[in-house]
Amino acid sequence: MKKSLIGKKIGMTQYFLEDGRVVPVTVVELGPNVVVQKKTAGNDGYDSLKIGYGDVTEKHLTKPVSGDLKKKGLPLKKVFREIECFDTALDVGSVLTCEIFAENAVVNVTGISKGKGFQGTMKRHGFGGGRKTHGVSVSHRTPGSIGCRSYPGEVWKGKKMAGRMGSDRVTVKNLKIVKVLKDKNLVLISGAIPGKKDSIVIVREK
Repeated sequence: MKKSLIGKKIGMTQYFLEDGRVVPVTVVELGPNVVVQKKTAGNDGYDSLKIGYGDVTEKHLTKPVSGDLKKKGLPLKKVFREIECFDTALDVGSVLTCEIFAENAVVNVTGISKGKGFQGTMKRHGFGGGRKTHGVSVSHRTPGSIGCRSYPGEVWKGKKMAGRMGSDRVTVKNLKIVKVLKDKNLVLISGAIPGKKDSIVIVREK
């Protein structure tokens, strides 16, 4: 089973390896995560763990969620995700930290990409734009024709046009954990990961 944790993107920096090479890394706060529910094949048809991350006050949670956590004697958490049950010894109330990941482990990181707002086709889809000379005056960045005569006489669904860009669920694969700082619940992951600072990410073992 693959290990997973919920974390928060702190920002980017650089890290010097032992051989003197410098690598760009993203600092991620991983954990502590608390197991709030354990699903089993006998009761639910499959095995999984529901984990919670991020301290929050009761007024920021719905009554069913806060009531369930209180009933189980668990701390209030802000973000919940369901992951594979990678250790059968884990039960409700177990605490998961970044220590479950080893240095040099290969992981996939999932997050919500930065929102760019409403953008044109050149920025959103990489269109080349129109000619700059020879009679072209106001069509330098237009998308061009989006239809064809009387048939089909409509704009087909999925046509690449201007629109809202970003704020999508993105997964970046095959990133390496460069350093694990157990005392601070921080991990340094090579390269860039999706999302802005303080956004929620999920780090999953490949």
